[in-house]
Amino acid sequence: MAIMSVESPPSSDVAAVKAVRQFNRFYTRRIGALDPYLGSAMSLTDVRVLYELAHRESAVASEIGKDLGLDGGYLSRILRRFEGAGWLTRETHPKDARQSLLRLTEAGHAAFAPLQQKSRDEARALLSALSAPQQRQLIDAMHTVQALIEPAANSPTKPRTAVLRDPGPGDIGWVVQQHGEIYAREYGWNSEFEALVAEIAAQFLRKFQPEWERCWIAELDGERVGAVFLARKSATVAQLRLLILTPQARGLGLGARLTDECIAFARHKGYKKMVLWTNSCLVAARGIYAARGFKLVKSEPYVGFGQQLVGETWELKLTA
Repeated sequence: MAIMSVESPPSSDVAAVKAVRQFNRFYTRRIGALDPYLGSAMSLTDVRVLYELAHRESAVASEIGKDLGLDGGYLSRILRRFEGAGWLTRETHPKDARQSLLRLTEAGHAAFAPLQQKSRDEARALLSALSAPQQRQLIDAMHTVQALIEPAANSPTKPRTAVLRDPGPGDIGWVVQQHGEIYAREYGWNSEFEALVAEIAAQFLRKFQPEWERCWIAELDGERVGAVFLARKSATVAQLRLLILTPQARGLGLGARLTDECIAFARHKGYKKMVLWTNSCLVAARGIYAARGFKLVKSEPYVGFGQQLVGETWELKLTA
């Protein structure tokens, strides 16, 4: 009778498996992946769903379930709990009446903000021990890991993960340049607008208060694609300024993410209100603000940047 032997995997395979498992244990322990959720009434899955809702301008349950690998019934129960808590609204999908568009309410964003802030603070603390070149090396390595394990994540048909970081040398000049180029090309605004943006950016740098103000630069595949500023207007009021996205970064939810960072930071610092000034023609930006509870409080026609425009002031109360 022949005896079939079962060969052991090559030693290199055994070593590779061991290395992956060792890295998983190290990463989970060092990064504190579960720390933001300890002490919360929400499970890790709850927070994952909440994260997806907070970072998608419009979400459909089936898409969230597919991306997170969740059973439809399980996800439905989570969404019902969120809806019962006043965190979630539904509206009929304009292209498919069988589905609903899901959006977080202001209360939903408020529930998610402290969890996101704690996670963000822990990531910043981890990076603070590294030099700027070391931080770039680490982030590049993370991109490599993701690209090798999940190549589809880098497909143009699927939203890619963006890095939101603090500004470095040259970033503020890039923000001014993008405002000048994009608004001239898409809205016909003249150089007066670029001059205004340059003045705002220069003032932010000269009078920067790191305890109360922030700027985020968004990167996609290592390229700058967006930015936003959160400035201190008074002891109780924060101002969102200079939100910008390049055309190739639109439709990925980055405008929402940048806005959410501002709101979370303002809440964390104890501001009572956020304000912003925009124009009625900036439809996409206005949609982001409205979805997060900002209210239009003032509208006024004016002539500026070579155009007939309508300036708008929006406000968001951060405390009850």
